[in-house]
Amino acid sequence: MADDTTQAVPPDGANPAEVALHAAKDAIDGLGAMAARAAGGTPAPLPDFTPSLTPSQAKTLGLLSDVQLNVKIELGRAKMLVDDVLQLGEGSVVELDKLAGDPVDLYVNDQHVARGEVLVLNDNFCVRINEILTPGSAAKVKSA
Repeated sequence: MADDTTQAVPPDGANPAEVALHAAKDAIDGLGAMAARAAGGTPAPLPDFTPSLTPSQAKTLGLLSDVQLNVKIELGRAKMLVDDVLQLGEGSVVELDKLAGDPVDLYVNDQHVARGEVLVLNDNFCVRINEILTPGSAAKVKSA
């Protein structure tokens, strides 16, 4: 099948993130063109995903690529006696203070930063972020 879309070429010396961004844009453009041909219409214009960073900004942003963060998803909490914890084994069920479907809390470096929902995607558990908390709103939630 011939493809009449044009491919964006990343600039020489582009960093891996820029190359991946260009590849993603090409894939999205190709899908849009194929869907339009199948529907008999014209492809919808997509926004320009080309990064608008200066070389110094890209270098500065690159400094963050090695930063490690401790990310924790809290499904719920439970209070248990030490004796009960020692009796836990494979297949044990622990009741949490949240119901199925309740939002889960996302912590980065022990700071409450977001709320989301647990999903299963291709047999993997995932978290969809539904709300990003501001520093003031996170403190209010913690004290409540």
